[in-house]
Amino acid sequence: MIKIGGLELDKDAKEVRVEGEPVKLTATEYGILQLLMENAGKVFSIDQIYEKVWNELSFAPENTVSVHIRRIREKIEINPKEPKYLKVVWGIGYKIEKI
Repeated sequence: MIKIGGLELDKDAKEVRVEGEPVKLTATEYGILQLLMENAGKVFSIDQIYEKVWNELSFAPENTVSVHIRRIREKIEINPKEPKYLKVVWGIGYKIEKI
């Protein structure tokens, strides 16, 4: 179990909860969130996220990763425009904020 603030990821059950409420994620969204939560505070580039989650070399993955990040934010953030957990580090990549 990984817990950051009100965000919980149960690796055994493959479930995510926000403030105790279950959140439905696709397998890819779950993989991205698990990567970022296991490494809270560490910034991952779009290429790194793509290569670790899709298990293949990245080739112009910007749109693919960005769409998944946006969908994760819509599901886990109270206000996706002002994210509490999933942060962008401009020009570098994404991270889960340590809370």
